[in-house]
Amino acid sequence: MDDNTIINLYFQRSETAIRESDKKYGAYCSTIANNILHSPQDSEECVNDTWVRAWNTIPPEKPVRLSVFFGKITRNLAIDRWRKAKSEKSGGGQIALCLDELAECVGTKQNFGDELDLKEAIDAFLSSLKPQPKRIFMLRYWHMCPISDVARLCGISEGAVKMSLKRTRNLLREYLEQEGIYI
Repeated sequence: MDDNTIINLYFQRSETAIRESDKKYGAYCSTIANNILHSPQDSEECVNDTWVRAWNTIPPEKPVRLSVFFGKITRNLAIDRWRKAKSEKSGGGQIALCLDELAECVGTKQNFGDELDLKEAIDAFLSSLKPQPKRIFMLRYWHMCPISDVARLCGISEGAVKMSLKRTRNLLREYLEQEGIYI
């Protein structure tokens, strides 16, 4: 089923929208959640929560790209779940590493005033990247993939991934400063 048909099902308030969303994007969302949570049960709950959130958001919102819309919801829910679990017990993992790496460029939520300006600046920055560095950056910081997985998926060494990420973070920091966004 195509995305427009699924969106129309949400607008019609048909429960078929959730089944079709899960059928088409369930594995994709599950991968995102599992990369963050490393727990099949938590990932499944996160994906189920994604469909509930989508149901409550569409309408009035009408996503342009359904995969990105669902991926963003899943990612945010998984990060929230991870933060809650981390606050309840000590620990770390891939997400802590990713967030620490990015913190030097974009800070933390408390460090910047206008999230929309930062989001737009990062979107513009990513649009300016060549395909390979952009893919590496997105796999690491959007999908929260371990360095070894990024290397395997991109067909390069882990060292090359680390160097690409470091260069891209440095470019991002410079770009944000040029845009007047200081972290």
